[in-house]
Amino acid sequence: MLKLIIGVKGTGKTKTLINMVNTAVESSTGDVVCIEKGVKLRYDVKYQARLINTEEFFIDDAQSLYGFIAGIFASNHDVTDLFIDSAYKICKNNEADFDVFVEEVNKLADKVGVNVVITSSIPTEEATETVKKYL
Repeated sequence: MLKLIIGVKGTGKTKTLINMVNTAVESSTGDVVCIEKGVKLRYDVKYQARLINTEEFFIDDAQSLYGFIAGIFASNHDVTDLFIDSAYKICKNNEADFDVFVEEVNKLADKVGVNVVITSSIPTEEATETVKKYL
């Protein structure tokens, strides 16, 4: 299952994501993974969640982000929840690539049974039809 949280900067997307990660850590019987661009969540996310900085792994576009996620799922069958902060920015703000990425991640998440939550700085009125399906 995929859920997108979108909005302009300052609308509370990351704060919502942090609360969701910490709640998942408390209730999950498996592993919780949180992917971010940079290290801004380091002190807000509970240490039990696996926090990954995309910059450390040279992930800087939609295709490499998808491959990284697929690798996580392939190597760890205990992941129950995956969170991605600022995914649109990681995908270089490329609308077409982001739409493909969202569809692929949704398909993969459904196949492996992982809950995925993604935040992206996209104004609600500018969301594509693909993005709107997952709000």
